[in-house]
Amino acid sequence: MTALPKLELDRFLPYRLSILSNLISSVIASSYSERFGLSIPEWRVMAVLAIEPGLSAAEVAERTAMDKVAVSRAVGRLLGKRHLERSMATHDRRRSVLQLSAEGSRIYAEVVPLALDHERALLEVLGETDRLALERIIMTLLARARTLGQPGAFDQRGNDHGR
Repeated sequence: MTALPKLELDRFLPYRLSILSNLISSVIASSYSERFGLSIPEWRVMAVLAIEPGLSAAEVAERTAMDKVAVSRAVGRLLGKRHLERSMATHDRRRSVLQLSAEGSRIYAEVVPLALDHERALLEVLGETDRLALERIIMTLLARARTLGQPGAFDQRGNDHGR
C-alpha cells in the first residue's frame, strides 16, 4: 500500500484564506448580528443590493460567489423581515428583482461604518506598501481563480492547459 500524499493544511493557501475570511466575517458579524438580527449571508445580500439594486437572487449569488441556496434562504428571511422588496423586472416580467426597503437601507447605513471600522482595524498593522501589495495580490488571485474555475481549465491530473 502506497503512502497517501500529505497536505499541510496550515500551509495550504485555500485553507488559510478560508480561515482568514471566516474569522474576519465573524468579527464583523458580531457587530451587526445581535443588534440587527442579521446573519453573514443576509448582510452580504444587503451589501450587494445596496450597491446594485435590481439584481435577481441568482445574480446576487454570482456576484458574491455564494451558494444559490444560501442566497435564496437569506433573501427569504430578508423579505420576511421587510429589509428587502421584490418586484418584477420591467424588461422581463418573468424575472424578479430585489432592492433594499427603506428599513433595509436604514440598517445598511448603520452597519457600513461598523464594517469599515473593522476593516481599518485589521489593515492598520500593514504599512501603505503592504496594503497596496495585498490589494494587487488579491486582484491577481481573484482573476486567476476565475480563469481556473472555467470548464476545462484543468484536466484530471490538475494541469492547467497553459493558462
